[in-house]
Amino acid sequence: MKMKESPTLQFKRELTDAIKREIIAFANTQGGELYIGVDDDGSIIGLENADKVLESVSSMLHDSIQPDILVHAFLEIVNLEGKNVVKISVARGTRRPYHLKAKGMKPSGVFIRYGTSVTNASEENIRQMIIESDGTNFETMRSLQQELTFTEAKRIFDEQNLKFGPEKMRTLGLITEDGYYTNLGLLFSDQCEHTIKCARYLGNDKIEFQDRKEFSGSILKQVEAVYEYLSINNAKHAHFEGLKRIETETYPSYALREALINAFTHRDYSFSGSILIHLFQDRLELVSVGGLVKGLTLEDIELGISQSRNPKLANVLYRLKWIESYGTGLQRMRESYKGSVMEPYWTVGPNAFVVTLPKYISLTPTDENEALSNWLAQSKEFTARDLENYLKKSKATVRKILEELIQSGQIMRVGSGPKTKYQVLSNYE
Repeated sequence: MKMKESPTLQFKRELTDAIKREIIAFANTQGGELYIGVDDDGSIIGLENADKVLESVSSMLHDSIQPDILVHAFLEIVNLEGKNVVKISVARGTRRPYHLKAKGMKPSGVFIRYGTSVTNASEENIRQMIIESDGTNFETMRSLQQELTFTEAKRIFDEQNLKFGPEKMRTLGLITEDGYYTNLGLLFSDQCEHTIKCARYLGNDKIEFQDRKEFSGSILKQVEAVYEYLSINNAKHAHFEGLKRIETETYPSYALREALINAFTHRDYSFSGSILIHLFQDRLELVSVGGLVKGLTLEDIELGISQSRNPKLANVLYRLKWIESYGTGLQRMRESYKGSVMEPYWTVGPNAFVVTLPKYISLTPTDENEALSNWLAQSKEFTARDLENYLKKSKATVRKILEELIQSGQIMRVGSGPKTKYQVLSNYE
């Protein structure tokens, strides 16, 4: 009985380039067997020089297909009806999608089987194969885009006297062990597909624009350019305390920088949306795609517990000295607002994290009572130095305020000497 072609069985009369497509399709689908020297109808033709064909097939698979498919293929010469044919057994690969080396992981180079036919894979097919092979960790997955350049990233690494060659990129996770660029590599490349969008408004709502900008390219270049744009729009103000000139910014530079870097370090890059920055007349909002990392609460991160969604990205930024590894960003953002009527705050949605930076407005004597009330409402325990920094008052003035608060039953003193602290009483809270 003649053999018949099926989804897992294919025949070829002779060795041709089309065999590469068949082998790739088997490895990307459910595996199969291919016989060279057998006609389409199952008739055994045989090969005059099966050894040479076997050698040619081995070279073809090694030189023309990526990743290495030979580990999933078994080549042998078998005798059918007294004639030699080459049998190629292909298992379903573990590093799908397999593709033509010359074409890359594009639909034109990736093939799958539908029944007994071979067809080009769609981008969605390819993306699904990557997920099945690499897992769902965005950073370590192979990028669909493999034609990448790193002009801007290299410039920034050079400025920090850090190496940025292939070996370092492999160590940082931008390149896999078998030479593919990862999604992390895509973020740092000049071809990065994610952007940051900024908009300035005439009022405190989104009705009327002053200007809009979209920043693209390497994510490192984007952050540099966005910070420069925000700095240009971060006006400085001055007032005098006696003969001393005191300068303040509309938004404290530390808070501005920290909010921006947090937005792109911790966003969820599996979403295609852009980071959004809105500059209103009374505040600045940074909207990062992706809510909190699973398992963390807003209270956790306010206490300094840090768990990055993108640890490899965070590691690179730590090496560049753009971030610290202590998880104190939100706390220090608030500290940069000491002496201001308003403080920064954050809002968490299922798929978004919004940081709001209000304009820095220095406390005046008429604001003091309100500021003190806000402080007591927000602070469970504090030191005299904390209150001095917040109110920007002298030790003597703060000592007097503390005694008045104790007498009125709003706080109580705990401890003595340098370790003295003050607790807000629950009946006041």
